[in-house]
Amino acid sequence: MHEKTVENLLQNFERAKSHRLHFEDIYDEIYDFCLPQRQGFKTITIGERRDDRIFDETAVVGIQEFASRLQSGLTPNFARWADFVTGQEVPEAERDDVNNALDTVTDYVFEILQTSNFAQEIHECFIDLALGTAVLCVMEGDAVNPIRFQSIPLPHVVLDTGPDGKVDHVYRERSIKNEDIPVAYPNAVLTPQMLERITRDPEGKCKILEVSCKLYDDPNEEKYGFYIIDITDKEMLMSEIYKGIGSNPFIAFRWSKASGEIYGRGPALNALSAIKTCNLTIEMILENAQMAISGIYQIDDDGVINVDTINLVPGTVIPKAPNSQGLQPIRAAGSFDVANLILNDMRNNIKRALYNDMLGDPNKTPASATEVAERMADLSRKIGSAFGRLQSEMVQPLLQRVVYILQKQGRIEIPTVNGREVKIRSVSPLAQAQSNQDIVSLNRFLQTVASSFGPEILNILISSEETALFLAKKFGVPDNLIRDADERQQLVQMAQQVQQMQQQGELPNAATLGG
Repeated sequence: MHEKTVENLLQNFERAKSHRLHFEDIYDEIYDFCLPQRQGFKTITIGERRDDRIFDETAVVGIQEFASRLQSGLTPNFARWADFVTGQEVPEAERDDVNNALDTVTDYVFEILQTSNFAQEIHECFIDLALGTAVLCVMEGDAVNPIRFQSIPLPHVVLDTGPDGKVDHVYRERSIKNEDIPVAYPNAVLTPQMLERITRDPEGKCKILEVSCKLYDDPNEEKYGFYIIDITDKEMLMSEIYKGIGSNPFIAFRWSKASGEIYGRGPALNALSAIKTCNLTIEMILENAQMAISGIYQIDDDGVINVDTINLVPGTVIPKAPNSQGLQPIRAAGSFDVANLILNDMRNNIKRALYNDMLGDPNKTPASATEVAERMADLSRKIGSAFGRLQSEMVQPLLQRVVYILQKQGRIEIPTVNGREVKIRSVSPLAQAQSNQDIVSLNRFLQTVASSFGPEILNILISSEETALFLAKKFGVPDNLIRDADERQQLVQMAQQVQQMQQQGELPNAATLGG
């Protein structure tokens, strides 16, 4: 059931590509007005100017800020933004030991991410996410860099969904030099036509189609088929089956999606009307400014003044007929004040749509840590639905893919309990901002109980140890910094023994020692 033919794959590709056609026009508008330096769906000559339609740069700068802000909130550089933890099915007696082992694995995984090209490529993905859809390719690297990341421009990929509504088919079109094919695909079986083409025209380009599709022949195992097709000759160059969680090399994620659609809708799409209005307003302001600077004049046709020979420069003497008015300036129409009101309103709408209105005034004193946390919490509330989708479509598959590659290379070993893999818990600033709501609720509860019934009731009602562990989890404290249950129990017993000895007079108390 998992065998795919070239004809079948190409037919599915063309069918999926026809669905993408519905989005290409509106995506191209965003490329024209917001991302002029990125390749869109339209054919553009190399070196051609691409910013000739942009008169206002609010959206151009805003998308860059959106991507940077999302990266700092979701996958910050040089920080652990996720943990590998045990699930509730793990016996409590084993949980501390397993979590400590997982903490070491987490440190190694993020060390690999920080030394790779992940930060650069995920930033490119977040820029594409402003449109609505981004695709990240995660492949095996070399001995120096075990994992290689590549952000794939949306015009180069075609997506399709499976029966569960998730993106399970990714088609990537590539134009690659003939001589680079054996290097790019070392496991490929080259056809005689391909070998002849490499020898005859090594610098020539060949169209390659990479296909990654989920196979559903075994419901108990995650399985993907990976195929390399020479589109020119319609020949299969490689056909491999990858098994296991994280075996899919392509990670496609969306900001939000309308029902029945495959491709996402991003914040730039929501702000497109305001972006186009800003550009049109600036264009009209510039036209009026040109008229205000150079002026518009009217003259009596007295047969003396020749409009073809008038040169309006300082010191010019213009003859006119007696009793004629000569040149008379016409006041430029339009109101710059009204235009500026519209422009400011539209710019604020664009910043709000791109979540840039929470960055604060750059002319003021830098924000405190508390203020930064409040802004992150505000951002977390505003993008709550998108944050949940990014967790399931980007964060989870990304880390699963990284673990899959590192395990395949023998660099890490993930412990399993009762045959079950561990879970991935996000501890990014955005996730922390959402967890802070639980902390606020707990603090409000403790204060309310203490003020209403007295602090003594808290000692009866609340377990101090469990409360501290709850707070440590919410604050994202690494598990290796927390004493395990046995150590905590030993410390409690020692404290009880010291207290008993003090009560029996066998040991001096703290006050005596201090004196």
